[in-house]
Amino acid sequence: MKYVLTVECQSRVGVVAAVSGYLASANCNITDATQFDDQITGKFFARLAFEAPETLDLDTLDAEFAPVGAEFDMNFKFFADGAKMKVLIMVSRFGHCLNDLLYRSRIGALPIEIVGVISNHMDYQKVVVNADIPFHYIKVTKENKAEAESAQMRIIEDNGAELVVLARYMQVLSDEMCTKMSGRIINIHHSFLPSFKGANPYKQAYERGVKLIGATSHYVTEDLDEGPIIEQDIVRITHAQSAADYVSLGRDVESQVLARAIHAHARHRSFINGNKTVVFPASPGSFASERMG
Repeated sequence: MKYVLTVECQSRVGVVAAVSGYLASANCNITDATQFDDQITGKFFARLAFEAPETLDLDTLDAEFAPVGAEFDMNFKFFADGAKMKVLIMVSRFGHCLNDLLYRSRIGALPIEIVGVISNHMDYQKVVVNADIPFHYIKVTKENKAEAESAQMRIIEDNGAELVVLARYMQVLSDEMCTKMSGRIINIHHSFLPSFKGANPYKQAYERGVKLIGATSHYVTEDLDEGPIIEQDIVRITHAQSAADYVSLGRDVESQVLARAIHAHARHRSFINGNKTVVFPASPGSFASERMG
């Protein structure tokens, strides 16, 4: 059996020894280990992948490791390595990220199970239904926003979604929903914020002669587009490219950045560290799509 253990706690002498000591005593073989000691905050983060005897299941691991966790006041969790994370996608009228995630999920490039898609428009109903995924249309207006969000939360909870992905969902979530789903909502946007706010950011960038455009994927918080960043990337632009080229290239980089952020979260490589994140690199061969151009 293959498992992953994630650990967060204050840095102390003996933490690594205690964790590895337990795994050794349980006859587990560590196959991959990464750690980070934040010298500023004093926090310690670690991710360990290991092989365990068939007699050890998640409940047993939790129970046996609990005394170690209590001694070091750890926030720890065990996961079945390779288990697909249940993901619910929310989208509006830009479908490039949605289509990319549907494809990556179908070919196994992302370790996720898409349990549903919520949209405030009907544009992608056929695409989603044809992929044998439930589509939920929830109209959102100023007048029904609270009611619509309650309906969204029911769908999330009824489907056991572990992660919500805003794949260019163009509605602002309430502070209440952001707090309730803290660390479980990932968003994607272009990296022109805050320089180019409002409508047509790519057109604004074109008119200003921008030479680099990019995308940022982050955890959603009450502060709009200011949550802890998981992944970013850029693409170069030349004077010969048009505003339409900016849009096309921007959509490509948005799709790639979002996929990498989801992969990091689903593989338990991403940790929230205050206003930042700790993101451990993928193991060699674990995600060939991370290197897609």
